[in-house]
Amino acid sequence: MKKIENSSTAVNLQCIDAIEVSLFIEREGRRFYEKAAKRVQHPRVREIFKSLAREEKEHIQSLKAKAEFLRPALLKRARARTDVEEFIVRELKGKVFPDSVEADLEGVDSDLQALEIGIRSEQRSIEVLTELMNGERKIDVRAIFSHLLAEEKRHLAVLLEIKAAGF
Repeated sequence: MKKIENSSTAVNLQCIDAIEVSLFIEREGRRFYEKAAKRVQHPRVREIFKSLAREEKEHIQSLKAKAEFLRPALLKRARARTDVEEFIVRELKGKVFPDSVEADLEGVDSDLQALEIGIRSEQRSIEVLTELMNGERKIDVRAIFSHLLAEEKRHLAVLLEIKAAGF
């Protein structure tokens, strides 16, 4: 994976920006796990994917609540959001979870393959978040990425465990 252009070279990330980046990753993960749960055959794999989708939904709700809390402060200093949106499209879209979940899952012949796509996606998410966190000096931005990083590592552990168990 190519190096992410982090805050020091691409975008000066603020707390709300870290939330937006995290929301993007969580939404992509939720979309993937919901679609994958419908495609797999094994009940245990299906339940794991459904559970991960529910967790992603909870993370999204939590991040939205944090964003709402910050909104009053942001209204006082209006700032163009296009730089963060461009960063997300340039650095994240299709690089963490598959860009087109339907197309990516279309060729999946087994539950194992679906698990492996989930594992690779979580690994990429961990790489991206680690790089963003390591390139950031602001403690509040680092804290947001660190929290999501811990969740993504837990998701990876769940997927690796079910794969190792043979479902």
